[in-house]
Amino acid sequence: MQLLERIEVNQAVLCGKPVIKGTRLSVQFIIGLMASGADFDEILDEYKGLEKEDILACLKFASESLDTLN
Repeated sequence: MQLLERIEVNQAVLCGKPVIKGTRLSVQFIIGLMASGADFDEILDEYKGLEKEDILACLKFASESLDTLN
């Protein structure tokens, strides 16, 4: 599965913010946790059912979103 396939945008979920599929956890929220110092293991322990690839997908989504600004 490609990483970005783990991210979805649905107007019915969090007003269309990009989220990890099957959750209400936004890409912005996960990136914010990491920016505040949380590491992969802390996030995975706190949010059961998430996988490392979900966090990587958030990072990739953010990276590619910023890349489109050029």
